[in-house]
Amino acid sequence: MISVLVVDDSVVVRRLIVDALSGADGIEVVATASNGLLAQAKIDQLKPDVITMDIEMPQMDGITAVRELRKRHKQIPVIMFSTLSASGASATLEALSAGATDYVTKPSNTGSIDQSIKAVREELVPKIYALAGKRRPGAPPAAPTRPLSRPGAAPPRAGLPPTGPGRPPAGPLPGPGAARTAPRRTAPGGRIDILAIGSSTGGPDALTKVLTGIPADLPVPIVITQHMPPVFTKMFAERLDRSTPLRVVEAGDGMELTPGWAYVAPGDKHLVLHRRGTSTLTQLSGAPPENSCRPAVDVMFRSVAALYGGSAYATVLTGMGHDGRGGAKVLRDAGAEVLAQDEATSVVWGMPGAVVGAGLADEILPLDKIAAHLVSRIKSGRSAAVAR
Repeated sequence: MISVLVVDDSVVVRRLIVDALSGADGIEVVATASNGLLAQAKIDQLKPDVITMDIEMPQMDGITAVRELRKRHKQIPVIMFSTLSASGASATLEALSAGATDYVTKPSNTGSIDQSIKAVREELVPKIYALAGKRRPGAPPAAPTRPLSRPGAAPPRAGLPPTGPGRPPAGPLPGPGAARTAPRRTAPGGRIDILAIGSSTGGPDALTKVLTGIPADLPVPIVITQHMPPVFTKMFAERLDRSTPLRVVEAGDGMELTPGWAYVAPGDKHLVLHRRGTSTLTQLSGAPPENSCRPAVDVMFRSVAALYGGSAYATVLTGMGHDGRGGAKVLRDAGAEVLAQDEATSVVWGMPGAVVGAGLADEILPLDKIAAHLVSRIKSGRSAAVAR
């Protein structure tokens, strides 16, 4: 049973969350608290598996509560309950920076209590399962497996975790006779002209750490899809722009890709690329969601593969679900290379784990090694291309 502590100063919202979780299998709300200060004692006493936390509360707000919590409990997942507004987005990003794990947005304009409960249940329950599943004591391990090789490919390079007793699983093996992945059309190690990154749960912190390690003179542009709603993506791009060496913007229609710049897909729009002469431009698409996501990593990855083929490098960071796996397959078929964040440093090893389980990862690296690897790989590939 996954135990949940609900922290919110509104009686109505507390009731809403409790009702939303009451029908979920394997989830139990063990207590509620009306502010962050009262929550601290209950956390120490009950040690819940997951905490939902409001941001604006009297006596101790949610951001302060998260900071205090992280001094004593490093691993308890905290899901912030946020409003879909500029102030709510800014506060949520601050909470994530302080140590919160993820967030959900409060329902608005739903029309009825029942619809609000349904909206909260649909967004919150999968996050609780995913986050508690990694850390819950006594959870049964998945079946052991191993990184998959490609037909005719060399063994996985340094950075892939060894297999054997006690190693975390890399994901499910394909069934008998299933194709693991198509052979490369080009050998790895060639010129890189674009870096594409996909992420979801835990992604804001992971992206910040990766981009902080990439210099402003990176000779290629970066395109990013992070699962976030509208408003949040703009605030997130602005935050990355202030805190990393790169120029980071929320992508709009018709922006020309520039080396050393990063373009974040806006909430509720897919990010695709197209060519005009020798320039590559951004284009926003309102096409239907994929993998229940818009923006979707798969859409961006396919677009990058169509324009750049083997000169693209894709990176899949922490996140729920399997968005990015299909696009990674298209990229690999085009000759591109794919890196996945490892399980140990991922908040949720859904998206990168899906890529690894499908045998599509050239590298599996911990978060703190990814930036240096990307910079080295991009610069060495371009230097080699010039030398030839």
